[in-house]
Amino acid sequence: MNSRRVVITGTGVVSACGLNTADFWNSLVESKPGIGPFSSVDPELIRFKNGAEIKDFDPTISIEKSDLDLMDRFTQLAVVAAKEAVKQSGITFNEENAYRTAVILGTSMGGVNTQEQSYSDLYRDKKSRVHPLSIPKTMLNAASSTISMQLGIKGPVYTISTACASSNHAIGNAFWLIRNGICDQAISGGSETPFTYTFLKAWEAIRVVAPDTCRPFSKTRQGMILGEGSGMIVMESLEHAKKRGAVILGEIIGFGMTSDASHITKPDQHGAERAMSFALKDAHISYESIGYINAHGTGTLVNDSMEVAAIKNIFKDHSNHLPISSTKSLHGHALGATSSFEAVATILALKNGILPPTANYEELDESCIIDIIPNKSREKNIDYALSNAFAFGGLNAVLAFKKWKE
Repeated sequence: MNSRRVVITGTGVVSACGLNTADFWNSLVESKPGIGPFSSVDPELIRFKNGAEIKDFDPTISIEKSDLDLMDRFTQLAVVAAKEAVKQSGITFNEENAYRTAVILGTSMGGVNTQEQSYSDLYRDKKSRVHPLSIPKTMLNAASSTISMQLGIKGPVYTISTACASSNHAIGNAFWLIRNGICDQAISGGSETPFTYTFLKAWEAIRVVAPDTCRPFSKTRQGMILGEGSGMIVMESLEHAKKRGAVILGEIIGFGMTSDASHITKPDQHGAERAMSFALKDAHISYESIGYINAHGTGTLVNDSMEVAAIKNIFKDHSNHLPISSTKSLHGHALGATSSFEAVATILALKNGILPPTANYEELDESCIIDIIPNKSREKNIDYALSNAFAFGGLNAVLAFKKWKE
């Protein structure tokens, strides 16, 4: 079967920068970070005090109250974001298309809130049992399976867990399924909820979280800021989208992935380079075509300088006038869900002709001399963009997007 073009027809977001796609995008464009003091865990118990924590989330906007007890918070976020994306796409699922639709999600942790509650019940409160649905609520595939059940989707449904590259791996897999004719449409993205006492203490111990905020590529950067939330996109074959008269937001054209095979936490420049190269090759475009990169840009000393060096090596002289930015400076590092936010941001940057900024930038770092769109979004019409994700475990996943044109 000949490969098919794959387009995006819907997006959904629940994040600290906004509880829907429109508010999320406006926060990025206006450079309004969703970073501030977290409240779900007593901040006096944690060395760092800030995070990109979602406020005022009401899952009942999309989920029946009777279903909520079946879902961990990470599943609730995913279902709400997925339903927003599906509503925007205008797709209706039925017996005719149910088996030709996929749900492929990314998460690094799954239902940690339920897991934390179980620990508290057993070890602190000395209870003899935990919630009877603890296992299905903590499963990594709980969100993807719940979305399939809520919407009646019966095709390939699974979850990918590759730390901070999870969502890009999920979106890339869904893209390939549609392109290769296995499915006609897919819901893909990720969900993560890291604000539990145990998990925050674990990040405290690794000492890569900033004490105040995330400043990617700035000389004054001190680390990442944890975030939570869910981002989702609806993808379809171009033929399928046109047949039903869908409004097309953008096109996904390439996916590249590699493994460093070197160190569990320290990124390797060569792995990042090859993942970008493979994405370009898969998309059948040259490096000179790229007009923007949504960088992994965690705000850690090692990652940011590595990523800039990798970009310069791949894009050569083109890197001298290639804008990149890290939207983690706004929505935080949502771990397995973070590249789902960044995919949405990249799609909307292409669609709207506006490049989101790297917020909180203060001072030039000699190891990060590149156009990082500091502090203020930029109007610029571009045709092609990449979105990078480089994860602990040395796992790299890069997506290539194209501005929609007939």
